Amino acid sequence: MSAITDPVSISDDDIGVAAEGDKLVGSDRVLAVLTELAQHPEGIALEDLSKAVRSPKSTTHRALGALRRAGFASRNARGHYVLGDKLLQLAFAHYEARPDHLLMQPTLEALVDEFHETVHYTVLDGRSVIYRAKVDPTAGAIRLTSVVGGSNPAHLTAGGKLLLSYRLPDEAAVRRWVEAGPVERRTDNSKVTAAQIHKELARTRERGYGVDDQENEVGVNCVAIPVFLGSPAAPTGAVSISAVAYRTPLKALIEAVPRIRRVVEDRGTT
Repeated sequence: MSAITDPVSISDDDIGVAAEGDKLVGSDRVLAVLTELAQHPEGIALEDLSKAVRSPKSTTHRALGALRRAGFASRNARGHYVLGDKLLQLAFAHYEARPDHLLMQPTLEALVDEFHETVHYTVLDGRSVIYRAKVDPTAGAIRLTSVVGGSNPAHLTAGGKLLLSYRLPDEAAVRRWVEAGPVERRTDNSKVTAAQIHKELARTRERGYGVDDQENEVGVNCVAIPVFLGSPAAPTGAVSISAVAYRTPLKALIEAVPRIRRVVEDRGTT
């Protein structure tokens, strides 16, 4: 599983845009402004913000007013608009309260102590995997740049393929998933056709772990095993160990799978 990730983005479809021509209206404008603010941690001027959300400055300013009254937006010393502290407090409080994060953190730390590589806990979200938790080794010249809350295409990652193997049990299901698209190719090793993905998911189910052989990013490989925090029939997420290929070859990660599984099982999460 690659650790180079992009922040989760929100598209027009995601926020359910209602439009008058090309103009956002009502709550959709507020959501669009909030989403755009998240892309500018240093702040953004009203004029630039109104252009980004394709709304007049007056209506963008009204949307900002609603967000500011709720504490979800504020103005910095330069007069630019940024996300408000209240929103950040709510987001972090929600994240910290998530039981899967709290339950998995000690397991991730134990795996890092034993294998000295980056460890993630990921969940399936549509066609992507989301990084819910991450622990880096305390020493080592090379660190992977994945971020909690970041995402990667599920079919290109060890954890994603593992979770998809439960979600897509046969070739017909895989074909429907592929046809729904998009199915991105990032490296020469990426598996993107229905036949390739079906074969890979079948292998994953048979062996009980997922593999990323530099499919998401050249030079980074990964193995992943399932985590069952709820029903024993379907995994809640996946624990994965990601490594720079020249430092820890994929073969070494695969040979370590029994040890990885023992660490997770010792903490009662598989």
